[in-house]
Amino acid sequence: MVTKEMVSSLNIIEVARVTPSNSDSSESLTLPLTFFDLQWYKLHTVKRVIFYRLTHATRPFFDSVIVPKLKTSLSSSLSHYLPLAGKLVWEQVDPKPNIVYSPNDAVSFTVAESNADLSRLSGNTPFFSTELYPLVPELRVSEDSASAVSFQVTLFPNQGFCIGLNAHHAVLDGKTTTTFLKSWAHTCKEEHTSLPLDLTPVYDRTVIKSPTDLDREVLNVWHSLGKKFSGGKEPENPKSLKLLPSPEIDPDVVRYTFSLTREDIQNLRERLKRESSVSSSSKQLRLSTFVIVFSYAWTALIKARGGDLDRPVGYGFAVDCRSLMDPPVPSTYFGNCISACFKIPTKAETFVREQGFLAAARLVSDSVEALDESVAWKIPELLEAFATIPPGAQLLSVSGSTRFGVYRLDFGWGRPEKVVVVSIDQSDSISLAENRDGNGGVEVGFSLKKHEMDALIDLLHNGLNV
Repeated sequence: MVTKEMVSSLNIIEVARVTPSNSDSSESLTLPLTFFDLQWYKLHTVKRVIFYRLTHATRPFFDSVIVPKLKTSLSSSLSHYLPLAGKLVWEQVDPKPNIVYSPNDAVSFTVAESNADLSRLSGNTPFFSTELYPLVPELRVSEDSASAVSFQVTLFPNQGFCIGLNAHHAVLDGKTTTTFLKSWAHTCKEEHTSLPLDLTPVYDRTVIKSPTDLDREVLNVWHSLGKKFSGGKEPENPKSLKLLPSPEIDPDVVRYTFSLTREDIQNLRERLKRESSVSSSSKQLRLSTFVIVFSYAWTALIKARGGDLDRPVGYGFAVDCRSLMDPPVPSTYFGNCISACFKIPTKAETFVREQGFLAAARLVSDSVEALDESVAWKIPELLEAFATIPPGAQLLSVSGSTRFGVYRLDFGWGRPEKVVVVSIDQSDSISLAENRDGNGGVEVGFSLKKHEMDALIDLLHNGLNV
């Protein structure tokens, strides 16, 4: 929820349209959604803000240098990523939605100025989540069509600037989003150089294969869920692209970024090894950075919530299927190529005990160990499972990845000061990214009501001293 006071701190300078450069004026493109995309087409958009420290960023420098360079390089990058300038549409004659780019299509590019404190918003102390929302542009979504992505660049005079983006999850996953942002940053910084192969998208949909008609199965699940959400009635428009309503953000919700160094993670790894060596289970744990950090965060969140220890608790995390598919999907494949692991294994009581962290790590380790190509075929049942989460359950999900390399997004004015996934507010979710210093640490973003966050911060820091 954005308050009047927050809105008044933001001055909208311009809302521009940026079209792809060098694209044939008659060129159009249609890209069908796959079952990987269709699982997301009704779910909330993904919002990110990337902060840059630049103390000589005055309004004249912003207007004459930063904004023109960002616009020009965005236009150039879009010529390689035409679908991002297009729209998601579902024609009545089509069995599923498509991304359609037509001549003169463009992305929305908002230019703004804020009197907020960039140091606070990009720092490691808690602040109210609602303060981030003015920095994220709207994304147009209606019954008939939806924009793929929108951008906003906001000046903090003599402090720096930020780039906010709002992306439709049915069009692109985190890997594709980050690859595009790297392409834009490369073009902005290097100007007249060509786009490297590892930043050039692959649009070939034939690389996505499935043993059954998963497109139809996923759409059938969505149709059933639509009836369930509307009290058993058939939806008025079965091909509506309107998103499911997202909960209002409580004004008491705060953000906090917890940084774990490489040494912290290694110490947690050694602790798990010690505890597992004296436990009754002889099964070897897969102690990857993800397993350790996710399990540590999950355990702390369960303890911070307190309350009913009989409540069901669970977790879900995205799984990049590009390397799991046979044959593998190219790493630069454009779109979604992710499934998920989702489990509600037990009650909160299990994780508030002395060896709760080990119990969490065992579960997450087993889930990661079991991953193979079949996780992609389970998308319909995963969608159905999300709709049957027990009331009062505490379910943790995760956005982002330490493998995306978001702190390498240098547009020519240095690496980001902070990268924030704003949309974790819309669910019980954390965000993950590599540490800014690139030394093997991890940043974990949290969004919680203030009283829970106060408890969580103590648990996270005290847990490192066990």
